[in-house]
Amino acid sequence: MNDPTRPTLLIIDDAPENLFVLSELLQPRYRVLAANSGERGLQIATTTPLPDLILLDVMMPGMNGYEVLKALQADAISADVPVIFLTALSSPREEERGLNLGAVDYITKPITPALVLARVRTQLQAKQARDWLKDQNAVLEAEVARRMAENDLTQQVSIRALAHLAETRDPETGKHLSRTQGYMALLAELLKDHPRFQSTLTPRFISLLTRSAPMHDIGKVGIPDHILNKPGKLTPAEWAVMQTHAKLGSDAIELAEQDIEKPLEFLTLAKEIAHWHHERWDGKGYPDQLAGDAIPVAARLMAIADVFDALISARVYKPAFSFAQARELMAEQRSLHFDPDIAEAFLRHFDAFASIAMQYRDDPVTP
Repeated sequence: MNDPTRPTLLIIDDAPENLFVLSELLQPRYRVLAANSGERGLQIATTTPLPDLILLDVMMPGMNGYEVLKALQADAISADVPVIFLTALSSPREEERGLNLGAVDYITKPITPALVLARVRTQLQAKQARDWLKDQNAVLEAEVARRMAENDLTQQVSIRALAHLAETRDPETGKHLSRTQGYMALLAELLKDHPRFQSTLTPRFISLLTRSAPMHDIGKVGIPDHILNKPGKLTPAEWAVMQTHAKLGSDAIELAEQDIEKPLEFLTLAKEIAHWHHERWDGKGYPDQLAGDAIPVAARLMAIADVFDALISARVYKPAFSFAQARELMAEQRSLHFDPDIAEAFLRHFDAFASIAMQYRDDPVTP
């Protein structure tokens, strides 16, 4: 009976009488394939239907059983198929050698039918259990990957939603989030091999940094409209209120962190960026007047991205600067407002940043 649901056994033995005896014994219960040489056995072992178990003679002309086993294990198609050695050698040393090479069991000749049937059944059951576990692991891994992707997407959407909430208070910023996110990603990639930054700008840090960037101005939701959208210059008192948006943003993120059991790295970075992206290299920024390397790397990168985008974008209080004007102003602030090495990377690759600005431009952008 050729039942495709039955397990498939492959017998590899150069002796015709052994092939006949084993086939007669096993065919009532299993689909049986036979090969009279190691070379032929290897061909059958990698051809559909693939065997579920191989009974392999040790002593054969040409390729012996040990060589065949090594070849089976070297081929991805047959590597996981269990092998039972058949041998007339009853030496414990030979049996140990075969098991060490990866055979799952040893049957000595002349065979005992009941013993062969029992050991074949045991190994097929073991393989079935392994296959089931493998399938379950694959299903679990796929489910974990799906949920991680879903969580990742939810996280990104939540970040963008919160950031856009801040933008509703400052409608002229338009695609500012997309542009600054693009600038940050590019800056980090340009600096990841720099001696000063390579230990910080790992691939994971860059991914988290890019994700966190849109939350840099979330604190603007706490700034009154008459100050946030004032068309003229702010008074000293109004400017003092405007400066509070940095701490308001980091405080809001910190409150969110208190609602979760385990800190999230991207929120830690988002908090750093929100709180310190208006600090200056020379210590004349706000809110804490940090200077130099005391300013977190993420905030130093955002300082470049945020100022450049503000220069090339129209605001209620100013027109947009051209790219040439913006580049000149940015260059003047190297070692004053900006980390000199970050500024150097920005200026050296200025055209790439201008391309990002054009890709996500709010018309009109002055070329």
